[in-house]
Amino acid sequence: MPYKEKEIEKQYYSIGEVAAIFDVAPSLIRFWETEFEQLRPKKSKKGNRQYTQKDIENLRSVYHLVKERGYTIQGAKEMMKNKSVQTKDKIEIIQSLEKVREFLVGIKQQLNTKA
Repeated sequence: MPYKEKEIEKQYYSIGEVAAIFDVAPSLIRFWETEFEQLRPKKSKKGNRQYTQKDIENLRSVYHLVKERGYTIQGAKEMMKNKSVQTKDKIEIIQSLEKVREFLVGIKQQLNTKA
């Protein structure tokens, strides 16, 4: 198996970088910040938003509920308040399974190439 360098995680991400991660417009992220109390990124002296890994995890929960599960904003707010741990665990499981699938598809492609 080839050696793969571990990705270095940044300490802070800009709103543009975060929007690219979720493939949404920065304006949607700003809107979610007004709706969800869990989304409160630090701001630099210039007023630029600085998202930490924890902020991105919270955004991932909001994204999952609103975009993937189809919750309304109000419904997603209630889920975030009541079941934040459960929701986070489910999202982590889904992400883990997606990584396993990606890995297995890669192996399958390698085997098909050698055959």
